[in-house]
Amino acid sequence: MSSEPQVRRRRVFYIPGYDPIPPRRYRELYRKESAAQAVISGYEINVLQAKAQARFGWNVSAQIEGAEVESAVEVLVWSDIVKGSMDQGILATYVQLIRTAAIYIGTGALFRLMRLRKGPVIAALYPVGFLLVQLSIAFMVAWALGRMLALWHPWAAWGGLGVVPFILEWFRRLDGRFFAYYLMHDYAYSARYLGANPPELEARMAEFTAEIAQALQGDCDEVLVVGHSSGAHLGVSILADLIRGGQVPKHGPALSFLSLGQVVPMVSFLPRAHRLRADLAYLSARDEVTWVDVTAPGDGCAFALCDPVAVSGVAPKDKRWPLVISAAFTQTLSAERWRALRWRFFRLHFQYLCAFDRPGDYDYFRVTAGPLTLAARFRDRPPSKSRIERATSRYTSLAP
Repeated sequence: MSSEPQVRRRRVFYIPGYDPIPPRRYRELYRKESAAQAVISGYEINVLQAKAQARFGWNVSAQIEGAEVESAVEVLVWSDIVKGSMDQGILATYVQLIRTAAIYIGTGALFRLMRLRKGPVIAALYPVGFLLVQLSIAFMVAWALGRMLALWHPWAAWGGLGVVPFILEWFRRLDGRFFAYYLMHDYAYSARYLGANPPELEARMAEFTAEIAQALQGDCDEVLVVGHSSGAHLGVSILADLIRGGQVPKHGPALSFLSLGQVVPMVSFLPRAHRLRADLAYLSARDEVTWVDVTAPGDGCAFALCDPVAVSGVAPKDKRWPLVISAAFTQTLSAERWRALRWRFFRLHFQYLCAFDRPGDYDYFRVTAGPLTLAARFRDRPPSKSRIERATSRYTSLAP
């Protein structure tokens, strides 16, 4: 590192995935995990109350790598849209199941996604399978009850069906353990318009774009956009709009994009994802931004080490981004920690935002609160040798 730190003040915009939880949970996660990483890595980091901001956030004061850095972190909230899309009854959810399965199978997207990584496809099939299991259990109980009622009167056997809605409602109330309804709503939301963004999401993304543009006019040294899970493909389109609109000043802060645990192919492989594919192609060739994509094969919910531009079949000849690297959970987590987390799939999907007890060159808190820009931190980092770049999507058009 040079004697003069490149970053003293940073703005961080965090774009969550399809997640209904309130944004304060991200603050508490950052507070807890940054403290743990500071102890392991030997630096100081403090989470402070946010100054007046348009959206929810917090401030970070850190002493890392011999420099003092101030970062203002802001969550770009769309959890209200997520909650609205999840406000479905049991019957509507099963209708979603049929429609979503038909879309992914009928378009051929499901089979092409399986050629990349089976983990996220299994995660996508899980809610379908488990919701059908729930329905089967409900009808089996109804059948058994009907047999007993038939001993009293043959027509009474039909009364067994009355337990079906109660059993399905019982399963739905336990979804905090099973995540079947949650995941079904997630995949249905992406598939609803065959890969195009719903109007309410487009409107919110325009607000996010304007807010990031305003930050680029400020006196910070870096504006860092972090997109996690589904938030990664939102980040791609937001930054593409920002650059197309000429809203990145030539002599302003460094503009950086960190995508974590991305599931871009789940959307870009759908037939009407023209906007996302065009944005992927556009952003991948721009010099106004540095884009680093971090995934890990241990994360079964992400398309690990799949270059989202290349696998979508839209890589231009002058492609520069993203730099695809691995968080390598089996190396950056101790054997004991890995055993504790290995089968906690949803927790592992958030590990990118957490502490590593055997940290490598990826450290979320050095990236968001350290003295180097994203470009400087990963300047000499080669891409992962095991990355997947083969074009796999059936749909590659950039316009309707």
